[in-house]
Amino acid sequence: MTQTHDRQEGLTDAQMKALEERYDPEVRFRPLPPALGWLTAAALFALSCYHFYTAGYGIPPATLHRGTHLAFTLALVFLSFVAWGRATAPAGGPLKPLGLPLVDWILAISGAVAALYVPWIFDDLAFRVGDPLVIDVVMGTVLIAVLLEATRRAMGWPLPVIALLFIAYARFGQSMPGVLQHPGADWENIVNHLYLTSQGIYGTALGVISTYVFHFVLFGVLATRIGLGQLFIDLASALAGRFAGGPAKVSVISSAMLGSISGSSIANTVTTGSLTIPAMIRIGYPRHFAAAVEAASSTGGQITPPVMGAVAFLMIEYLGVPLTTILTAALVPAFMHFFGVLVQVHLEARRRGLRGLTKDELPVAWTVFKAGWLTTLPLFVLVTILLSGYTPYLAAFYGIAACLLVLVIQNLLRHGPKTALVESARETWDGFVVGAKYSLSVTAAAALVGVIIGVVTLTGVGFKIAYMVTSVAGEWAEDVFAFLSFLPFEIMDVPGWTLLFTLILTALVCVLMGCGIPTTANYLIMIAVAAPILSLLGVQPIVAHFFVFYYGVLADITPPVALAAYAAAGIADANAFKAGNTAFRLGMGKALVPFVFVFSPSLLLVVEGFSWSEFFLATLGAMAGIWMLSAAFANWLFAPMRGYERALLAVAAILLVAPDLVATLIGAALIAPVVVRQLPELRRGNAQARSLEQHQ
Repeated sequence: MTQTHDRQEGLTDAQMKALEERYDPEVRFRPLPPALGWLTAAALFALSCYHFYTAGYGIPPATLHRGTHLAFTLALVFLSFVAWGRATAPAGGPLKPLGLPLVDWILAISGAVAALYVPWIFDDLAFRVGDPLVIDVVMGTVLIAVLLEATRRAMGWPLPVIALLFIAYARFGQSMPGVLQHPGADWENIVNHLYLTSQGIYGTALGVISTYVFHFVLFGVLATRIGLGQLFIDLASALAGRFAGGPAKVSVISSAMLGSISGSSIANTVTTGSLTIPAMIRIGYPRHFAAAVEAASSTGGQITPPVMGAVAFLMIEYLGVPLTTILTAALVPAFMHFFGVLVQVHLEARRRGLRGLTKDELPVAWTVFKAGWLTTLPLFVLVTILLSGYTPYLAAFYGIAACLLVLVIQNLLRHGPKTALVESARETWDGFVVGAKYSLSVTAAAALVGVIIGVVTLTGVGFKIAYMVTSVAGEWAEDVFAFLSFLPFEIMDVPGWTLLFTLILTALVCVLMGCGIPTTANYLIMIAVAAPILSLLGVQPIVAHFFVFYYGVLADITPPVALAAYAAAGIADANAFKAGNTAFRLGMGKALVPFVFVFSPSLLLVVEGFSWSEFFLATLGAMAGIWMLSAAFANWLFAPMRGYERALLAVAAILLVAPDLVATLIGAALIAPVVVRQLPELRRGNAQARSLEQHQ
């Protein structure tokens, strides 16, 4: 499956862009007339240059740095996103200077001024906090209002609505029922807390986006443009394409590698899916299944080191641990996700008797690597500096610089010295503009989430919710424990059942919120609201953070708003809802593993009380459980399965992932009769295949 062959068979660049914009509101930019287009591009380029320079030569004071980044972002959001409807080319007029509606100019300028106001009064800020001036309250009100509208334009209604509900809770808390009641705060105090302190808009969330995430978004854009993503796809084709159901396995492996630099589920789906989905359909996978494979694989990008989207960098700030700790903790759970998808596509291929790709369709691994090895240099530089203990933004600085160096070398080899520098400058401009553009929505969301987090710290609602959830879970736990008391052995004690039900409730909230909110914003809200719940039950902070993070990501393939699955269905021309349901089934490994590492924290490698015995028991049990659950879903282990065998394997899967040796042994015992019956059929099938090959 050579690159040329795939591009002819897959989507064009224009089709890929249109598909990504259709399903991802964060990249649904409006077309601009020439003059305004150049102005916007220049501002985007300047924002990237600012971050590239400060990453290498020093970050300014926190409030100034965050305010500058937010000011640029708010202005650019109103230049880049329309207020309503589809993005169409604007027409000029007296109320549309340069083709942009006057109201958008007002919002862009007022948002930028309000964002820069706090850094401007920083020297007097200590005297203003708690006793704001009228101008402080006015500026804060303007920023909150502009931020709500900017986030609505860039991401839709869900997050602004949640933010408004939290603000209403802060203002009218005295009217709330029961444990949720609090004295309430007047508007002056709300604005003071959200605008003038580091607990709100200018808090950790905005700081992480402006200090770390922007640089890695820019790195991912540039690394993809120099060909690193295509190298990953071609290497995956060479390594896995020849096996049964080869294109599906290529999809899983290439999505894992591309996701390590992308961090975006939808972008990953469109990039690799435009190549792998047509190939999967061609060898016999159903259209909805091909779409589901790509979507389930691509959502793994946000949990795959070393980039992991924005969340890895948020974790290092909230947990106060080095990035290497986060990346190490992510290794085994990320492997489990891709292992689960790979097992299911393999079983589906065996059940359908699907072939792999022929030798003529496959690239040669050494040839691919020899032609594209230079594109791996930036990733090597990035990872080496990260693992050496330097700051993430310095690693991103050198990674971006390496991308630019590779770009120049590539243009020298393609065009010669006369046009290489001009071409490199053009591509650098384009990459910096696109990288900054892709950061707009996540910055707006992070700043607005700062409003939500500010309300949580102002009112203490996080601990109130934690008390409510643990109380309900505790009642359920006592009921279940009493119901199971007739058994001759104890499955779990009451605290264990309480934790299990708390995790289930937390997971449901994460998935429901993730249906309309991007992963980064979902994670920030959930650590403010859900992390206190798990902390009350003794869950280690890093474990709690990973739990809510994984379930937030799962929303990308969970109907009814499974955006990654719907994008893949658009490529496959498949039923979107059917693709979403199948993608959720393929991603069941990601749904099981968070429960495993809560009850067996050693799976994350870097937790307190780590033990190798617990690690191996949890890892092997999780792998076996994922395999058995996949077999039950696919209706195939070594041969077609009977109904009772599927039921046995489903129950065995749950027992195998349970953090208990007795449960694991019971699960293994349930598997035994299925294996005993299926093995002879496997031998007969292999004998028939060999006989057919000899006859041919």
